[in-house]
Amino acid sequence: MSRTIRVDDDVFVELQSMAEPFVDTPNSTLRKLLGLPSSETPTSGPAGTSQRDQSLTPLLADGRLGAGQRLVWKRRNLKQEHHAVVLSTGELRLDDGSVHSTPSGAASMIAGNQQNGWRAWTTEDGVPLKDLR
Repeated sequence: MSRTIRVDDDVFVELQSMAEPFVDTPNSTLRKLLGLPSSETPTSGPAGTSQRDQSLTPLLADGRLGAGQRLVWKRRNLKQEHHAVVLSTGELRLDDGSVHSTPSGAASMIAGNQQNGWRAWTTEDGVPLKDLR
């Protein structure tokens, strides 16, 4: 069950500054701040889709990915190739040094608009992250 809370404008602005764009919701940001685990109950995402854990942590935990492993995003139409390194925390570090908690957050930062990082990023062997789930 979800509830409605009201916050002052300055509180909302601060929440937004702590959130990863296109990834975090006010609820997920508050969960992180309060040290609570991510919600077990799927929430409604864009166009009514269901959201699940978007981090790489489960893939690291069972060995499908390893810390230090490089990921590649080949943007053929733009003739660009981007790289990221999987950190032991489940985050991704891009070539520019920025760190992102989800593949989609990393891809969105590069593109400047919302991207599905699970479809964009592959292992160096060409296996899409979505196939590792």
